[in-house]
Amino acid sequence: MTAEIIKPFDGLRRQQVTRYIAPLREGGSLPALAEADDGFKYVLKFRGAGHGAKALVAEMIGGEIARALGLKVPELVFLDVDEDFGRTEGDEEIQDLLKASQGLNLGLHFLNSALTFDPVVNKVDEFEASMVVWLDAFLTNVDRTVRNTNMLIWNKELWLIDHGATLYFHHSWKGWEKAMMSPFPYIKDHTLLKYASKLDEAEESAHRRLSPELLDSIVDAVPDEWLNHEGSDETPDDIRRVYKEFLNGRLVNSQIFINEAKNARQALI
Repeated sequence: MTAEIIKPFDGLRRQQVTRYIAPLREGGSLPALAEADDGFKYVLKFRGAGHGAKALVAEMIGGEIARALGLKVPELVFLDVDEDFGRTEGDEEIQDLLKASQGLNLGLHFLNSALTFDPVVNKVDEFEASMVVWLDAFLTNVDRTVRNTNMLIWNKELWLIDHGATLYFHHSWKGWEKAMMSPFPYIKDHTLLKYASKLDEAEESAHRRLSPELLDSIVDAVPDEWLNHEGSDETPDDIRRVYKEFLNGRLVNSQIFINEAKNARQALI
């Protein structure tokens, strides 16, 4: 298969957070609705929350790979939080979160009036559903289930959000080679699996769109300050190398997880 001419990823815009609007009490990460100095509102993901900077790494890599596959993802932006930000916040939990998140964080452009995707109510194109399933099997995303779809309907289109649970191998780090070759059996719980009747077409399209150069360029754009594992002497470049080898190895061996998805879908229908 010949790769499509997809430009290498050239990074994210960087803005300063100017106003904390409200917490979005979803899950354990406690993101916030905030405004930046470009005048736009963002869902602000904090480096001091939950799984820390690793969740931001997964969010950025997962979101930009999804975009490269032609799926709709809100624009991702680097957002700076300075030391004075949020001092007037009365909630001590939020104050602590803001203090722990000083520096570079990640924002997703806020889709005003978007609705949560409901697989019972909202129809989805079979190829698009297949591409989302391919993406999540590729990234080992355990968090696109009926209980938590992490998809929105905005302007009558399907948008993907919240990729912080992807690349879950990096929470233990050791054994990433085994994770790279995983068939990813959790795909059986994917909320779009029963609609994913075009997995072969999605597989072919993904291999045309993704290349080692593109995957490497996305990983290279991850900030050094997010690639600092506590208690480890690995450098940011050492950590980047693992992400690159994981993603490229998974792409080369994609038939492993595609066959798993096909078998899981057959059992489902």
